Amino acid sequence: MNLDFSAEQNELRQQVRRFLADHCPPSGVRRVLESDAQYDSDLYAGLAELGVLGAAIPEEYGGVGLGHLELCVVAEELGRVLAPVPVASSVYLAAECLLQAGTEEQKARWLPKIAAGEAIGCWAINEGTGRMGPEKVGATVEGGRLNGTKSPVADGAIADFAIVLANDGHGLSLYLVDLASDGVSREVLSTIDPTRGQARLAFDGAPATLIGSAGDGWHIATQVMDRAAILIGFEQLGGADRALEMARDYALERMAFGRQIGSFQAIKHMLADMYVSATLARSNCYYGAWALATSAAELPIAAATVRVSATNAFQHCAKNNIQTHGGMGFTWEFDCHFYYRRSNALALALGSLSTWESLLIERMSAGNLEAAA
Repeated sequence: MNLDFSAEQNELRQQVRRFLADHCPPSGVRRVLESDAQYDSDLYAGLAELGVLGAAIPEEYGGVGLGHLELCVVAEELGRVLAPVPVASSVYLAAECLLQAGTEEQKARWLPKIAAGEAIGCWAINEGTGRMGPEKVGATVEGGRLNGTKSPVADGAIADFAIVLANDGHGLSLYLVDLASDGVSREVLSTIDPTRGQARLAFDGAPATLIGSAGDGWHIATQVMDRAAILIGFEQLGGADRALEMARDYALERMAFGRQIGSFQAIKHMLADMYVSATLARSNCYYGAWALATSAAELPIAAATVRVSATNAFQHCAKNNIQTHGGMGFTWEFDCHFYYRRSNALALALGSLSTWESLLIERMSAGNLEAAA
């Protein structure tokens, strides 16, 4: 049984890692953080040219047509360097939704643009804080016109189109909205990680076209978010591994009382705990990658498992990376806070940790009941 990526997929990993080493150093992340830019447009264009954005998009729609396993590899490498680009919003969510439920016309119009980096999509589901559920959706569509507010929306300030969940008289349905249309306004929100921008989108009679079947929006959205949770989990895994490496390297370099601080028991235990959490997350992410690539029946449980373990690992490693660096780890000049910011931002992507913990319990309980029946 092969429990690792193939030689070709690992070669892809090395290719993407070399590209990111040249085009996304920590100084590039800092430049976006310290400016009003919402993302690194040059890096995004480079990723499109490399074929990364179209990795899981079929060739007939302008993609590379590799598959979701390859996209998992890419996601991990993007997470390692905290790439300030809207790949999660545009590729993991918007493109995936179009692939799962879009019409041929919608796919032909938007997927080639996503793969080429010419258009950015966003996922406009949330309405306020707390666990998102059907009962919280206040946006409405009547006569093909959308009214309501969505917030927070990741990359909503830079997106060209949004996929929006709204009530339309048939229940909850998904709609595609061109954000250049009349009746759309945006407001940039302040967040802990400005390199992954958030916005509030307000719709006042904006033209909207249906995605999928009317009344099937919540079902489609849940499936898309489960798939995206695994890909975001790989980003978190990449970030956790890099934070662990930073802590290890500093512990081997920093001297105190004539010894490397890595020789002290407290630091050893801290690094060992970081390694355990990251390794557990990797195991669960690989399980999720299999479920995603095969559309296995276990995908909902795998998605929740990935989400919980990867979120815990990234937050744990990012926090302890700062602790290992000591007083300097808390300063703006050191890069540790980049990982702390991103770990907390991704912990809220697609719903909070407590939401996914509840989903994991609910899904496992439902599976046990089915097995008992």
